[in-house]
Amino acid sequence: MVLGRYTSGMSLFLAPRGSAEPGDPDIATPCGNVSVKTRPMTKKPSMYKVFLLNDDYTPMDFVVQILEIVFNKSRQDATDIMLQVHKTGIGLCGVFTFEIAETKVAQVMSAARQAQHPLQCVMEKE
Repeated sequence: MVLGRYTSGMSLFLAPRGSAEPGDPDIATPCGNVSVKTRPMTKKPSMYKVFLLNDDYTPMDFVVQILEIVFNKSRQDATDIMLQVHKTGIGLCGVFTFEIAETKVAQVMSAARQAQHPLQCVMEKE
């Protein structure tokens, strides 16, 4: 492998010499014996909002406990979200990537089912 630097001092991601195909648009050769391979642009993952929905049966203390344990909220933040759920019918617990949001919804639903509470948790794309 050949190592080199542009004159500005920026280091390069280098491909082994001879690995470049002639006419390959992803390969540039700014110097005679250095091959530079460009990296594809990565896209940010879609984010999902996780909400708790109000019901008339789940105790407020249980909702606060769920927010503290599953969503790592402080006692004050958990209480504020619980009161928002109680007053408006829905409360935002957090914004996560799909896999994390899906896992948190499953954890809430499992804990609610195990405690025999009808608490509902949903996610929607941001």
